[in-house]
Amino acid sequence: MQPLYLPWIGYFGLIEVADVFVFYDDVQFVHRSWQRRNRIKMPNKSWIWLSVPVIRRFGQKINEVKINNKVNWAVKHWQTIRHAYNKAKFFGRYSGSLADIYDHRFEKLVDLNITIIREISNLLHLNDTEFLLSSDLKVKGRKTERLINILDKLGANEYITGPAAKAYIDVTKFRDAEIRLYWYEYKHPVYQQLYGNFVPYLSVIDLLFNTGDHALDYIRRGLEGALILDKGTR
Repeated sequence: MQPLYLPWIGYFGLIEVADVFVFYDDVQFVHRSWQRRNRIKMPNKSWIWLSVPVIRRFGQKINEVKINNKVNWAVKHWQTIRHAYNKAKFFGRYSGSLADIYDHRFEKLVDLNITIIREISNLLHLNDTEFLLSSDLKVKGRKTERLINILDKLGANEYITGPAAKAYIDVTKFRDAEIRLYWYEYKHPVYQQLYGNFVPYLSVIDLLFNTGDHALDYIRRGLEGALILDKGTR
């Protein structure tokens, strides 16, 4: 999976079910994507975007993207998060860990995103999953071929991916490589939020600040029946 900024809860459901989670950090960066932004719920609005300013260059990979630190974005993001969630039941318990991240100056977007993901995984007690970077694996190929080459290098015989990947994955290559392919179709749970009606698909920090120790239980609810084995790779 690409390293995203403040990902939604389904991202952490995938971390929960994976033995090895590979950050796909050396694929093309998309400016208007979850790679640099996500949503939180505000007291007087349904939700707003938090977007990390970056220095854009055509054709760059995710791990090449530099943050535009001429903009005082980190202070603004943390102040906005604090304003949104300071009344949440568990804000005091977890806010220090995130505040420390926003106090640190990151030069690259990938380092910011992965630091946040790993820290939230730790807060959720998702400590059994191994994290790797695709760029460190030095594996070549395109699309499905590269995925299979990564899996082969890791000695994996199962692969989990989101339904959006159906647009480019060649299932027959997984079958020929004797790798079982699972489609990950996460079912978003409902939980108690601040400020009115429930809004799904926000950043995971909304779940964490509102539900605390029960956050992982809610994530696991969405995992029920979420892994669908592709019939072509049985």
